[in-house]
Amino acid sequence: MAASFHLFFIIFLSGFAAFPIFSFVYANANTTQHSWTPINHHLYHSGEGLIEKIKSLVHRHPDKLTVETIQAGTKDYKADITVVTYSQNWEQSGDKSKLRILLSFGQHARELISSELALRILSALGEEQFPPEMDPASLHDTLENVVIKIVPMENLNGRKIVDAGELCERKNGRGVDLNRNWAVNWGKKEKDYDPAEEYPGTAPFSEPETQIMRELAVSFNPHIWVNVHSGTDGLFMPYDHKKSTPDGLPSQRMRELLDELNVLYCSNRCLVGSGGTAVGYLAHGTATDYMYDVVRVPMAFTFEIYGDDKASGADCFKMFNPIDQTTFKVKADCLTLIRVMDQWCASFFTLFKLGPVCLM
Repeated sequence: MAASFHLFFIIFLSGFAAFPIFSFVYANANTTQHSWTPINHHLYHSGEGLIEKIKSLVHRHPDKLTVETIQAGTKDYKADITVVTYSQNWEQSGDKSKLRILLSFGQHARELISSELALRILSALGEEQFPPEMDPASLHDTLENVVIKIVPMENLNGRKIVDAGELCERKNGRGVDLNRNWAVNWGKKEKDYDPAEEYPGTAPFSEPETQIMRELAVSFNPHIWVNVHSGTDGLFMPYDHKKSTPDGLPSQRMRELLDELNVLYCSNRCLVGSGGTAVGYLAHGTATDYMYDVVRVPMAFTFEIYGDDKASGADCFKMFNPIDQTTFKVKADCLTLIRVMDQWCASFFTLFKLGPVCLM
């Protein structure tokens, strides 16, 4: 591992609610049960409110940020996905020598913290709210050679269901798990398959949300993909649908990077490795497996950024999201004090900085 990883790679990350994180979630959490803990609206935006705040932020920084809304669907079911693009120089935004990074948040509706982190990262990209200890003077150099596309809320239709009170809902607006609707090993069902959590749809890419994301990934052709979830502390790489990782040097570099992150910033607490091995069960039809195998993204990850393993399986909001000001900003683990939102934001900026090093 290069010394630069030790010095700079500060990612405390996230997101494999790609998987049904805890087995008891399957047994107890479903969309007919209301969470015991309500949404703290002092901390969390509504889905539509968060998108509007992001659009306002983008419009304040047209020199760095642009926003578009991509639509797909039929007369019976439509989806809108907001995509924000960052580039320091729009004349060079199509320069294929630049590092291209694609980040997706809010794929599962109940994981509100994921989309809040997207807003925090965009605030830093707009230079409105820097993470602690980040040197604003170095930000320009870090981001000079990258183009970043951020999907802050992939599953807005599902999020509307959560905002209406069904706090255990993770699927989209017509009951499909968007992280089971991709084409790699689609439709295979394990013995613990629960349609209330994992229904994969009628066919690969049956859902407009996954159709939009596929086209975005193919056209952008990123070097790095990160799918950000909550539900546990985990750092995952392919594969999700089998208990193995890809062969070769790229896979080795991904694994070394995740091991380093686990030691330095997760206190060896995080689950690490292939999703199919680390979480103890297999997930079929996931976005990260498709990004790696089909889109050929060199470094494809799923990050889990938060989980309360002491929460009841029916208390979905508490299980997947910090519930008060203290845990929203600070998470205590033994002698380690991890500043959750600020640390995660700073971690992604370290990822932007080290991306070229990882791919060399």
